[in-house]
Amino acid sequence: MIEDKNQQRTPLSALGEFGLIEHLTQNFKIKQTSTIKGIGDDAAVLNFDNKRVVISTDLLVEGVHFDLSYAPLKHLGYKSVVVNLSDIYAMNAKATQITVSIAVSNRFPLEALEALYDGIETAASIYNVDVIGGDTTSSTSGLLISVTAIGEVEAEQEVYRSGAKPNDLLVVSGDLGAAYMGLQVLEREKEVYKVNPNNQPDLEPYTYIIERQLKPEARKDIPNLLSELGVKPSSMIDVSDGLSSEIIHICKQSDVGCDLYEEKIPLDPQVISTCEEFNIDSTTVALNGGEDYELLFTISQEDYPKIKANPNFTVIGYMKEAKEGLHLVTRADTRIPIKAQGWKNFTE
Repeated sequence: MIEDKNQQRTPLSALGEFGLIEHLTQNFKIKQTSTIKGIGDDAAVLNFDNKRVVISTDLLVEGVHFDLSYAPLKHLGYKSVVVNLSDIYAMNAKATQITVSIAVSNRFPLEALEALYDGIETAASIYNVDVIGGDTTSSTSGLLISVTAIGEVEAEQEVYRSGAKPNDLLVVSGDLGAAYMGLQVLEREKEVYKVNPNNQPDLEPYTYIIERQLKPEARKDIPNLLSELGVKPSSMIDVSDGLSSEIIHICKQSDVGCDLYEEKIPLDPQVISTCEEFNIDSTTVALNGGEDYELLFTISQEDYPKIKANPNFTVIGYMKEAKEGLHLVTRADTRIPIKAQGWKNFTE
């Protein structure tokens, strides 16, 4: 895809802070009955009646969480919303509102922020959430995006990380490792581009894994599906930092151990073939890659018949007494302690 070098560039100074906010948010419509007042006042006003309110915030920083050399701004806006909504669904809740704050340097024209907010608007529309406020400020270090997601859940239906019991089954939605391998392909092509800017990469063989990296989807469907099946998980978490890290979170907060079976970990064929191409172990990728935004949860064995035929779910292990530890049971039937090797923010 050839970039248009003559794109219109409107300096942000032409609008000012308040004009910019009004311009970027003019298309956001109110859809939730719980939204009394959205953008336009000192604070949003929400009414949740007798329901529980859940709130989660994520911060995305240029050069740390995303690279604009291959991440389109519209995709980035979409992803910044989705990764926050995933945390709400991991509480077995319904996402209802978000706030969006950005810090932006003067290298970004208005048109760049329009593309970013177009992605935000698209995600808000697809996931049926209201954009009810936020903030804009200047930055000396590129682009920063902070999204706060708000949701609601009926009392006693919320699910925490701390409810897993010994003998519960460990279940995951979808497949794992695709986002990480998509990132590896994009990083490789970036290096090729540096050597030869005229090179046009053929990304057709990697469409699924690249989309999982640049435009992931949150599993909004899972809480509804579990409710329809009559299943309430005993614990739940989203897979953002890698499967091993998420298992450790559940085990630590629930005071249980776990046996995870390597042969049960769901992998897309494109992940397997790309791992072979990069000479990377696919199990390592699934355990430590992160950014899959699938839901990992535990259920009572009594609920297994309700989910066993559903293609959205894979049972990948079971919970044990804490003293028995956390182990990966390999295809060779050896037991390896599970350690968190996923995303770490403040490594030296």
